[in-house]
Amino acid sequence: MCALLPALPSVGPKAIQLAWGAPEATRSDRLLEDVFYVTEGIEVSRSLTPTEKGVTFQAATDLAPGVGVDASGRLYGTPDRVGTYNAPVRLCSGRACAEERVTFVVLRNVPWYPSSLTFPGRIGRPLDGRIQINGGPSGVLPTFTVTSYEAVPAGVTIGPDGRVGGVPTASGVFRVPVRICVAGNCAGVVATLIII
Repeated sequence: MCALLPALPSVGPKAIQLAWGAPEATRSDRLLEDVFYVTEGIEVSRSLTPTEKGVTFQAATDLAPGVGVDASGRLYGTPDRVGTYNAPVRLCSGRACAEERVTFVVLRNVPWYPSSLTFPGRIGRPLDGRIQINGGPSGVLPTFTVTSYEAVPAGVTIGPDGRVGGVPTASGVFRVPVRICVAGNCAGVVATLIII
């Protein structure tokens, strides 16, 4: 088999796959994420992210009812029907294009609200708390993003799962803005850390 490789006219990933009988790349090799949870009636603010540089997308509409993608991979529109939708998207690199499938899970707009937004602590002692939400669609995990890292006290972190941890090194009252998203339904809150 090794003697065949030099005889191939073009030795690239495809040629090597053919020579070794390996399966072609799966969609997870071309897109960083191919399943998107979105909420009915709330504008999509996401992008398709290719795993390679220089990739463009062929614009398409109706990936899910009301949702499309532009040539840069930006998803746009407002989902207008609950359900699960699987649609093809074409990724192009130069003149070569490949089709990938993406899945949109459009969830009903179920209201949610934050709880546990105040966290007391002491200098030099570990914090162990979590920002919580009540409501929202079942089975969908919220994401938490600090929008002003300057507001977070030294030694403390707020993770993407809402966990408040670390060991504070300064006292004071710290008001940290956090963006919470549940299937594209996002809101800003303020987490208050009271360190003595």
